[in-house]
Amino acid sequence: MKKYYAFLLMCFFMSNNYAQQKDSVKIKNQRFDFQYKKLYVPAGLMISGIIADGRGKESLKNEIVEERNEHLFGFENHLDDYAQFLPFAAIYGFEIAGMKPRTDYKNRTAILVKGQLVNLGLVYMLKKSLKETRPDGTAYSFPSGHTANVFAGATMLSIEYGEQHKWVPYAAYGVATTVGAMRMINNKHYISDVLFGAGLGILSMKAAYWTHQYKWNRPKADQDPLTVLYTSPKN
Repeated sequence: MKKYYAFLLMCFFMSNNYAQQKDSVKIKNQRFDFQYKKLYVPAGLMISGIIADGRGKESLKNEIVEERNEHLFGFENHLDDYAQFLPFAAIYGFEIAGMKPRTDYKNRTAILVKGQLVNLGLVYMLKKSLKETRPDGTAYSFPSGHTANVFAGATMLSIEYGEQHKWVPYAAYGVATTVGAMRMINNKHYISDVLFGAGLGILSMKAAYWTHQYKWNRPKADQDPLTVLYTSPKN
């Protein structure tokens, strides 16, 4: 696990150096405006997770676990432990590769930190307060932290690069969905944990964009936080 954190850190600083070198390029920061329709997907996932969290033996979540144990009993794979970080590496790695993100480096990093503080903080609070048992008998099942983490990263990656590169959201959410599925295949989570975690991750990161004030690289003449922001670094 330490190797993967080291890799993310390396991407972080490489992207910082690369961003600083692009001082002759105009960077455009576009506020990710709040719209009620942008709540539909995360709210739908979270509500579905609550509905699927049935207690009976015939409930959906227990039926899925029963099918898993019948066909994949004893299966264990740690791919999901590492794949959850792929969207975050790509947020900076794509810029290094020459793809232009929506938001400049400093504001992007601030949004990421805020979004993850909210996301992981809520996951921790819910796990500790609800103390749901996992399918394998261990503690702290609801919601899925891995799933919340990877969907938060996929959401940010899609916002940053999806407008210019239409394939990015498909790839990002494809990885996120795979991680969520792996949490169930590995018998670590019920479908209710995964659905709620996915919605929470998406909502947390979108909220970070909606509330961000873009204090860095902001022209002095721009006093309206609701306008589209531009930055023109000195040559």
